[in-house]
Amino acid sequence: METNPLAYTDAPMPEPGKGEVRVRVLCCGVCRTDLHVIEGELTPRKSPVIPGHQVVGLVEKLGSGATKWKLGERVGVAWLYSTDGTCRFCTSGRENLCEAPAFTGYTRDGGYAEYVVAAEDFIYAIPAEFTALEAAPLLCAGIIGFRSLKLANLPNGGRIGFYGFGAAASLAIQVALAQGAEVFASTRDARHQKLALEMGAKWAGGTLDAPPEKLDAAIVFAPAGEIVPAALAALDKGGVLVLGGIHMSPIPSFSYDLLYQERVIRSVANNTRDDGREFLRVAASIPIKARTEIFALSEANRALNALKNDAIRGEAVLHVADEPVR
Repeated sequence: METNPLAYTDAPMPEPGKGEVRVRVLCCGVCRTDLHVIEGELTPRKSPVIPGHQVVGLVEKLGSGATKWKLGERVGVAWLYSTDGTCRFCTSGRENLCEAPAFTGYTRDGGYAEYVVAAEDFIYAIPAEFTALEAAPLLCAGIIGFRSLKLANLPNGGRIGFYGFGAAASLAIQVALAQGAEVFASTRDARHQKLALEMGAKWAGGTLDAPPEKLDAAIVFAPAGEIVPAALAALDKGGVLVLGGIHMSPIPSFSYDLLYQERVIRSVANNTRDDGREFLRVAASIPIKARTEIFALSEANRALNALKNDAIRGEAVLHVADEPVR
């Protein structure tokens, strides 16, 4: 990212196809997955591609057969652009594992732009409780953190560790605390440790530091494989370790003793639309407060560099629209 690879330039106006809508972008969250796409850590699938998959905007044009949204409605466009709807995963309620998916900002152009096209079946209504700037980070960091929490199978009043305390963790901690959990944060940056404590964590320490109590579950948000053995060592018997990233550096070998006694490791792959709808309802009921740092669209490279260097305290969002956003 240090080479500032994104070009701020004109692009053709995208036209919605059958079952699609064109959205005028108000703002777009900046996600670590965008870094993985831009830096080639995810195998390139479309080049060039406009990144961005945490989009809040207004429906501006309806494609052929599109009937589910009205012009001017405020919607969210997320990572999962579409699925085939027919494979064995889609037909068994696991569309996040679809065999022929499309992804916003990866296989389809995304929201680092004034306009984006989206499949009408895969966009979300944005709760009135949130401004567009507050809602944008919820559409990936929020949803994936929420799915990670669900997969952690945390008991009532349980103890959960968060490894890495960026955008996803700063949103997930609010859900975990609302559900009565105790949160322990392990992260390399002292500023993020301080933020975790301010947000209600019971303890915060370095990335590989052992929490003062055994954990019922842990989520690794940081894309660093070397964390996995340390997180396993922190788990109590029967604990669940969830790997919340789409990309991770190699995991070093570790003793079977760390996994024994029915500890579990599982990854999170994408999300279902039901995850997104459920999370947005939960987020509005709490309500979750996103801590946003705002950048202009022309500053996308600067925002990504800040994210890469852990210089964002909360969630980075590109303000795309010329007018103030509601």
